[in-house]
Formats: sequence, C-alpha cells, structure tokens
Amino acid sequence: MSSPVPRLPLLPLFLLFITHSQSNTSSTAETTTTSANISSCLLSSRVQNFTLFSSPPSIQYSNLLNFSIQNLRFACPSVHKPSTLILPNTQHELQSSIVCCRSSSLTIRLRSGGHSYEGLSYTAGQHTPFAIIDLMNLNRVWIDSGSSTAWAESGATVGEIYHAVARSKRPLAFSAGTCSTVGSGGLISGGGFGFLSRKYGLAADNVLDAVLIDPAGRALDRKSMGEDVFWAIRGGGGGSFGAVYAWKLRLVPVPDRVTVCSISRPGSVRKVAELTHKWQYVAPNLPDEFFLSKFIQGSTTGNLTNKFLGLFLGPKGTALSILRQRFPELAVSESECNETSWIESAVRFTDLKSVSDLLNREPTSKKYFKAKSDYVRAPITMEGLITAVDLLSKQPKAFVFFDPYGGEMGRIASGDLPFPHRRGNLYGIQYVIHWNKGEDGMAYVAWIRRLYEYMGRFVSKNPRVAFVNFVDLDLGTIQWTTRSGGSWDAVGVARAWGERYFLGNYDRLVRAKTAIDPDNVFRNEQSIPPLPKGGS
Repeated sequence: MSSPVPRLPLLPLFLLFITHSQSNTSSTAETTTTSANISSCLLSSRVQNFTLFSSPPSIQYSNLLNFSIQNLRFACPSVHKPSTLILPNTQHELQSSIVCCRSSSLTIRLRSGGHSYEGLSYTAGQHTPFAIIDLMNLNRVWIDSGSSTAWAESGATVGEIYHAVARSKRPLAFSAGTCSTVGSGGLISGGGFGFLSRKYGLAADNVLDAVLIDPAGRALDRKSMGEDVFWAIRGGGGGSFGAVYAWKLRLVPVPDRVTVCSISRPGSVRKVAELTHKWQYVAPNLPDEFFLSKFIQGSTTGNLTNKFLGLFLGPKGTALSILRQRFPELAVSESECNETSWIESAVRFTDLKSVSDLLNREPTSKKYFKAKSDYVRAPITMEGLITAVDLLSKQPKAFVFFDPYGGEMGRIASGDLPFPHRRGNLYGIQYVIHWNKGEDGMAYVAWIRRLYEYMGRFVSKNPRVAFVNFVDLDLGTIQWTTRSGGSWDAVGVARAWGERYFLGNYDRLVRAKTAIDPDNVFRNEQSIPPLPKGGS
C-alpha cells in the first residue's frame, strides 16, 4: 500500500552520506559473502547510503556507528560490531533495507536515537551477523495545526518534533519525554513518559496511526496491520514487531504561557528524606496540569543534591499558590518559578540554551552508565527513605529520579496499551549510576544493583515491575539459537521480563507478534517472541 504520510521535501541531512565500500572486508569467507550479498542487494534496490565492516574499520564506519551510541559501555572495541550500517533516506529505502537484510541472513537492529539503555538498538550476540538500520535521516515532521495532528518519521528526535510543533500557528504541544536527543521510534515504542503525561498521557497514548514496515517489507497502516498489532507497537517495546516508518500524532493544547519551577533544596540525609517523604503524598495528587518531579544525587560532602522540577500549565501565581498550600515544607520562593512558553520550558528541562538547540541530535555529553527502574504503589516509610538516602550519600555518581503518576495516567485502563502502569501507581523511580573511562564499571554496576535490592521491600511486588523504556537486561535475556530466530520455550523464557514490563498484557503481545512476525525476524535479547509454529 502507499504511505498516507505527506511527502515532504528532503531536509538537509544531519550527516554527510556514508558511501559504500567493499574493500578490506573481514577475512572470513562467511563475512565476505555476507558483505557481497548485502551490498549487491542494496545497490540493486537503489539504496546507496550504507557502509560495510572492514578490518580495521574505516573512519566512516566508526564515525557512523559511534555517533548514536549513547551509552559508552557499548562503544568499546570488544563489543561485537555490525556487518553493515544502512541509513535509508526514504520509506522505500527502509523497506528495501529490511528485505536485503533478510535475504542476506543478517539480524536487524533498528536505531532511532541510540538511547537504548542496554544498547539493544545497535548490538547483538557475539557470533550473530547483524546490520544496523539507522533511521536518523528519516527525521521529517509535518504539522497540521488545523486538525491538531502531526506525522513524524521514526528517526525524528523528541527535540525535532518539539521544534516543529512549536512553529504551529496555534499553542500546541506533544506529550513526550524531556531528553531532546531520544528518537521517537524507540520512545513511542516503549510508551514515552514526560512532563505532560499527568495531563495527556504517554506519547503512545497520543498516536492515532502509524506506518509499519513488516518482515516482508510491506508498508502497513493502522487498518491494514490490524488493531492488535497497532496496539502492540504503542508501548510494547521496540525491535519486536517491525520497523515503524512514521507515526501520526495527536497534538495537545497548552496555554500561551506555562510556569516552570526549579527548586533546589540540598541538605543532610534526614532533610532530603523528609522532603522526599512529603513529596510522595503531594506530587501524585496535584491537579492534572501540575507535574512536580524530583531527583537526588549522591554526595560525599554531607550535602546531597535534592532538586524539584515542576511544570504547571497555567500562570505563575496559581502555581505558587498550589505549592504553598499543598507543600509548605518546600517554602518555594517567587524567584524559583517563572512563566515562559511551552517550547522554552522544553529547552529548560533539557538544559539547552536555545530553541534551535532542540535540533541537535548529539547529546552534550555521553557517559558509561547502568540504570534500573521501579514503581511505587504505597508511600515509602520515613525510615526506609532515610536508609536509601544514606546509601546515596556514599556514592556521588548515583542519581535517583522520582516521576509522579496520577492524573490522566490513573484514568487510562492498564490494558488500553501494552504499558500497564496506570491506576494505583504513585510514582516511578529510575536509578542511574555513571562512571568514566578507565574506572571499574562492574563495581559501579554492583553498587546500583545493591541499592535496587534494598528498595525491593518498598516497591511493586509479584511481580516487581519495570518500565521498558528503561530496558534492563538484569531482568533476564534470551539467546536465539538459530538464524531463523528460534529458541526452545521462548514464550516461557521471555515471560521472566515480559510480565515485569507488561503485566497481563504480555500474552496479547505474544499473539500480536505471532500475527505480524511469526518467523521472529525482528528480535533482540529482550524482544517479544512468537508462539511456536502450530502453537496457539
């Protein structure tokens, strides 16, 4: 079928074309044959923007591979490298890239912004020949302010979408995250939570249609892919159901002026714990228009970083009045809240300097890091928080982020989308630790795991759930045992993490996977598996 997405003039590409090269390919016969096959197929399909692995890797290959690796844990030389990197420039080239990868027996990795916490969009098992289809050149966004909708190609970043929406003639926004360099392909596939979610739900809640490229290279819209598959791609995790070429997005109204609050309250372990304890009762119960998150950073000086970030869809006076009435312990001052436009608020929350910086795909810094997530359904005791904050006080490279739920998030049924963390959740937690090159990364990973283990007594149970946008391979992995993607008892093995991400929605995701990709073409270490052939 033809795409319903409006065809736009090509925007200037962020990267220069990477031309193909067949010289200096790997010495093994298998790799040489694979390189020849994929190169021939791509060229005959008029896909010219690709590069092949060589030994040593070419500068073009290395620059392209590393550009969108956001977690430096996966940029080291020992990590298995793709045989081919492909940058499609059009929907047709994306379709051809998928067909060529399949015909060349290459496992497919789809990379939108490269923010997979575990590198699942650009790594594969040590002996798995694979290709990265990098979507960064599929970054066009078309706005229809009259219908309050947009079409965004999957390679468009959050920042690029925000920038395009802000140029609308009406005060509109899109409900998504706060990191401007995250790709929309991965963000929406996992749900996409952000500062507007208490008012308007997730990014995935605001998807009206999509163009999905299936394993056969066909372009399917909502009607032709079917409601079960359309349901699955909106929050069921990336890399399982096909390649989303583009999303049709619902844009949401915002006031001409919104209020941004940045409130820093550093202090002792007890002071930070006391404010966190009160925040649990306040933030999830604020008006839908008010989002008040917080984060704590470890310290060895005795004074921990303790910051509250707020967005209120209304005037400053009302925001201050609400905070002073609901959270007097915070003692917010006039200077800590300011009115601005919605797009300027997005710039502030991403620590950028100007609206034009939203178009920059490259983060200001990259780190080696490990992250984990939790959901809290009952307030954590004061004693529990004191112990947790005390642990943080001993590790200055650790952060804990607290994101409030409630509002619209609590009114959407847990099965409306694969993302099930709705009614009954007070807030989500993200634990992050980072380190520098040359430091003992495994020691830092062990530290964040110990904090996570301690927190287990206070968070969701049976199962202890997690957010798939913060993918965590500690929850379990699967090693596909054949090139056709088979693995013994895959559905049972994947249940270990599938139910922690998706609860009761896991089995419906398996059925959707079986319908759209029964041969398991799109797979990774934590993908949704299909039912075995002949299963039900």
